[in-house]
Amino acid sequence: NELRTLVDMLGYPVTNTLMGLGAYPASDRKFLGMLGMHGTIEANNAMQNCDVLLAVGARFDDRVIGNPKHFAQNERKIIHVDIDPSSISKRVKVDIPIVGDVKDVLAELISMIRESTAKPDAGALAEWWKTIEAWRSRDCLNYDRGNKDVIKPQYVVETLWNMTKDTDTYITSDVGQHQMWAAQYYRFDEPRRWINSGGLGTMGVGIPYAMGIKLAKPDSEVFTITGEGSVQMCIQELSTCLQYNTPIKICSLNNRYLGMVRQWQEIEYSGRYSHSYMDALPNFVKLAEAYGHVGMLIERPQDVEPALREARKLKDRTVFMDFRTDPTENVFPMVKAGMGITEMLLGSEDL
Repeated sequence: NELRTLVDMLGYPVTNTLMGLGAYPASDRKFLGMLGMHGTIEANNAMQNCDVLLAVGARFDDRVIGNPKHFAQNERKIIHVDIDPSSISKRVKVDIPIVGDVKDVLAELISMIRESTAKPDAGALAEWWKTIEAWRSRDCLNYDRGNKDVIKPQYVVETLWNMTKDTDTYITSDVGQHQMWAAQYYRFDEPRRWINSGGLGTMGVGIPYAMGIKLAKPDSEVFTITGEGSVQMCIQELSTCLQYNTPIKICSLNNRYLGMVRQWQEIEYSGRYSHSYMDALPNFVKLAEAYGHVGMLIERPQDVEPALREARKLKDRTVFMDFRTDPTENVFPMVKAGMGITEMLLGSEDL
């Protein structure tokens, strides 16, 4: 609440890291989307080109700022709030360190701004927003929405968001392309609705996370967005779902690859694929049924929404939805390893 109050008082743009999504509502115009390796043009460019950067409990990790030398090229004042003094100036030299609990620090900041006669420069802020809107107009999260032949993974996430955005819904994910698409296309308006392992990169956590949430929040809808590689790491927990009666909904974006590994091999290694393809997949529908749950196979774009609707109706059942998605789809924008956050690949045309 303090973060939202501060941003709304100042009228400044705001971005969230992968783990902070929902801290500021994605539906608000001031939200620029996620930043970092798979962040938006507007978020990454604003981070690089702003005059003052207020970092609230963020770590400036490599997935967020890319190459620190590139990040340091632009002169800006950096204010860093963190409860852990060892996190401050660890990767990025900051100008104003503030060690403290972010809730307390933000409450004090709000109080000081209210007491001060100083106000943001309306003209300068308007010009800054004009620059940001020019970046935003490039619509970097656009994809082939009209494709009728193959399911685009982004479409599954976007459809799920459209159906559940006005309900108390929790999303968990495993690790890989599906994790990034969930972060990009499910627009979180509330905090702690997005549960994933972040930089730990732990495959297999999606189902266990979802079960835990369903036990704690039995009246909420809980979806796991996963891939056919990650989900097999802890597929046996489908047994636990039945044992403890945690009726979760599993959306597997099945592209028959370890997608993020395949993407890096395509981009960094000229398409020399090694151990990233999946030629020995189980029949997930039969597997789900064997565990006592409902299994669905979805192969056509027009069947995505009906399948999700049917799954949501089955409130007391765990449903495994095997979405056969485009195996060639990549996550864009993308900042390659060692590059700066504004040195983004925006699509296959940049490869």
